[in-house]
Amino acid sequence: MSLERFSLENYRCFRERQEVELGRITVVLGRNNSGKSAVVRALPLLSLGIRGDSQYPLDLDLIQGFTPSFADLIHGSSPHGHIRLGASIGREDGETVSATAEVQNIANQGMQLVSSVQLSCGTEVANFSWIPGIDAYSPEKRAYLVDGQEAKVGFRGLLPDPADWPDSVGGVSGVIGLIREGLDEIRYLGPFRKSPKRFFRSPARSLGSVGYRGERALGMLAADEVYGRGLIGREVNTLLESILPGWRLEVTDVGSGMYIPKLRSLRDPDLVVHIDDVGTGVVQFLPIVIQRAADRVEPPAGPVIEIVEEPELHLHPSAHAAIADFYVEAVQGSQVRFLVETHSENFLLRLRRRVAERKLAPEDVRIYFVEQAEGAATLRKIEVDALGNLDYWPRGVFAEDFEEVRALADAQANRIDDAR
Repeated sequence: MSLERFSLENYRCFRERQEVELGRITVVLGRNNSGKSAVVRALPLLSLGIRGDSQYPLDLDLIQGFTPSFADLIHGSSPHGHIRLGASIGREDGETVSATAEVQNIANQGMQLVSSVQLSCGTEVANFSWIPGIDAYSPEKRAYLVDGQEAKVGFRGLLPDPADWPDSVGGVSGVIGLIREGLDEIRYLGPFRKSPKRFFRSPARSLGSVGYRGERALGMLAADEVYGRGLIGREVNTLLESILPGWRLEVTDVGSGMYIPKLRSLRDPDLVVHIDDVGTGVVQFLPIVIQRAADRVEPPAGPVIEIVEEPELHLHPSAHAAIADFYVEAVQGSQVRFLVETHSENFLLRLRRRVAERKLAPEDVRIYFVEQAEGAATLRKIEVDALGNLDYWPRGVFAEDFEEVRALADAQANRIDDAR
């Protein structure tokens, strides 16, 4: 089982319900401050609410990488507003199990609660609606209408406690477990990766991901040197060949559990650059490379959705297409899928080319463009055909090069006319 789509409504800049259908590589595009990051960051929130065991619908203190207040999540930041988040998970029998929860902000109580939930299996639906009353703000069980019958129900995260209702929809039992267990592991790597230090220590235990700022990346390399025979390091250097030709990454043990990462030139072995002295683009991209290498060495046991904001950050445009190929290669025979927020035209062009070359199927790629109109954002889905063509493209986006060249030609023509 794995997540097929997720939805959001009255969330941040999105007033109306928006739905994201996930491919093996899902790309979110848009102009600056349009709402791209809001889309991809909705998924860690949803995961927190579905997989979490907190009495709070969304325990925001547990979010890593971005820490909004709940009011900031509501469209218009209304102190008494709500948001809706939903997930649809595909089952092995072809049916879908879904959950959509509305979380209400109670500003005068300084709290939030789940005001409604809709659970579905196929065409069958179970509805929960909160009943305001004396116990309305109880941290334990509250009164809900469950398919028209009043009942006291406790919640863990966004989902009702299975002990407080039959936990069955349309003859399918254990619905809450199906949703929780069917949701993919969510990884998130934000746009502001941590700058590395010259020395770092090997962690005492194995690390599964590089962290939301890439802060664990070099520790993963050190642990690999200690426990993994340097397999991840070798994969890192294989992957770096397309992005940083002529260099290899080395991790040197300097004693007392401390390590020094550095880049060594393959053309001049005496030329060594410490990792904290290399270019910003390489430092920002290194956590992505290390995560890919780690997954090659030890593939994840279950489905994973990896969210990456601006993987091309600070890299030369010539490297952007190679980054897209990183993801194309990574989804082949893997349980890892990617949700990428990007500004890169070259990244998108490379994905389209790989579709035309039959290295990706059209359905493997999902593209969304965030549009703004009348104070709210909407998601426009862009279809890709078997030749890599798009069925829609927003006017003026990625047209800057053409416009600049045309303006340059006009200016040159005017100068020539003036000289005459």
